[in-house]
Formats: sequence, C-alpha cells, structure tokens
Amino acid sequence: MIVTLTANPSLDRTIALDQPLRPGDVQAAASSREDAGGKGINVARAVSAAGVDVVAVLPLADDDPFDTALRGSSLTAYRVTVRGHARANVTITDPSGMTTKLNLPGAPLSGADAAAVVSAVVDASSAARWLVLAGSLPPGVDDNFYVDVISAVREAHGTDAPLIAVDTSGPALAAVVERGRPDLIKPNDDELAELAGVALTDGGAAAAVVDVARALVPSRVAAALVTLGAAGAVLVTADAAWSAAPPAVRVVSTVGAGDSSLAGYVLAEAAGATPEERLRQAVRYGAAAASLPGTQAPTPADLPAGHVLVTLLSPA
Repeated sequence: MIVTLTANPSLDRTIALDQPLRPGDVQAAASSREDAGGKGINVARAVSAAGVDVVAVLPLADDDPFDTALRGSSLTAYRVTVRGHARANVTITDPSGMTTKLNLPGAPLSGADAAAVVSAVVDASSAARWLVLAGSLPPGVDDNFYVDVISAVREAHGTDAPLIAVDTSGPALAAVVERGRPDLIKPNDDELAELAGVALTDGGAAAAVVDVARALVPSRVAAALVTLGAAGAVLVTADAAWSAAPPAVRVVSTVGAGDSSLAGYVLAEAAGATPEERLRQAVRYGAAAASLPGTQAPTPADLPAGHVLVTLLSPA
C-alpha cells in the first residue's frame, strides 16, 4: 500500500485554448475541466489507476466543494476535518502545449488542525510501503511540517515505518533535507538548484544535475529523482546515477507530469524493480501525464510505447 499526504489540496481548473494565450485580450476557451488536485492527490490517483492500494490523506472541510471532485476520482481518502476550503488553481493550455498556471495560497491550518493531520498520517501509514509527502504547505504551518510528519511516523512505526518520498520546494524542501533524512526527494532541476544554492550553468543537463545532487546523496537523502521536463529525468542513488530520455509524445498539459513521474517510481520500487527500471517507469508516467488534458492521472494503458533509453552516468 502507498499513502500520500496533500497538506494543501487544490481544485484544479484547466482551460484549453485553441490559439496561443494573448495577455490583456479576450479569448474564447475551447474547453475546460475540473480535477481534484494537489501533488499528493495527483500521485494517489496515478497509483490507484494502476490497481495498487493507496490512501490519500488531506485536510478537508465537510462543506468543501473540492470533495465532489475528490469523490469523482474514486480515491480512498482519509479526510481530516478542518475549517476553510481548498484553494483553486487555474491552468491555461494552448495547442502547442504551452502551460500557464496560477496557484492560490490555500486555507490556513491551525495548530490543532496540523496536529490532527500528522496523527492521521501516522495512523494511515501503519502498513504502507511508501509514504509520499507532496506539494506546498498551507498558510499557518511552518517550514518544518514535513519534518514533523517524518519524525512522528518513524517514531510510531520504528523499523516497520514506510519509505518516505518528499516532493516539495523552497524552505520546506530545505528543512526536509537538513533534518528529515527522506528516502527519496523529487525536485525538478530548478528546485534542486535553489536547494543547493547553485546555478545549473548547462541548463539542467543531466551531468550538471548529478554533480549538484551528489552533495545531498547519500549524506542527507537516500536518493534523488530529478525531473527535467522534456529532457526526461535523472536518478541519483548511493551506488550510481542514471539519466533517461522520454519517448516522443504530443504535449497537451504538463500540469501533474512530475507527480505522475513520482507515482511511476514508487510503483516500480514497490514491485521490486531495479533503479534503472524505476527511472524508466518514472519517465514513462511523466510523459503519459503530459499527453493528457488537465490534471488527469495516467493509467497503464496511457503509457507511451516508445523506447526509454536509460544511460549510466556515473558509479558511486
């Protein structure tokens, strides 16, 4: 089983244009859709679509319209009752695959609400293989929130604690790397550069990413899956580093592609795959998500058939 936490869920509204976006102008939309979103929810939907047991933990008010979209996704959800409604994120896509996204901050969590969320994650993850902590933090909690979750889960479950993956950015990611010792982080190249306080002078090229990630792996995190958009992804472990280029797909919306990459990785690891195969499946899932409209979670049937070349970049 896989458990996800989405501390800052969002109702994702996607508007598709039939022409490029013209800022300051009035345009007619070709279509629109709404999805229950937030990084952890996106990961959970992809895991569920693969037929693997998953529980999505999230704070959610009883009267939140977000719950309608969540129930439509057929996810098994562990709802922690809070005040305030989930934010709404707006994404605009055009025929070329260009994506413009506006993210709202979300409803604040009180101290009591945050403690209840941590307790729910501890309860839900008692028999999990992976716990995925994903997305931004809502107002009202400090940058150490994910560190607090990790500590609580490991203290409660000891040697039976799940592997822990973290997909966030900025100060929250820095806190996790400094004090949380996660089993996996999944930044993109920009987030990795911000974390390390360096510039990726080669524009996020795989070799440059490995050099930066090596300062973190394995001393602070066990592994790093770094997504590079259309260039694929890099996996750095204590033993080696690999890169993978995605198969050709028609890009429709890149929203949630990184989340699907993480889902592909944990699904592969849970099935006993080698690191190379985990990276290959992560890239397939990310490419599949980019080929779908809105924040749709890819199913195994959506995975592109093209070859995913995995290259060994360096031994440990």
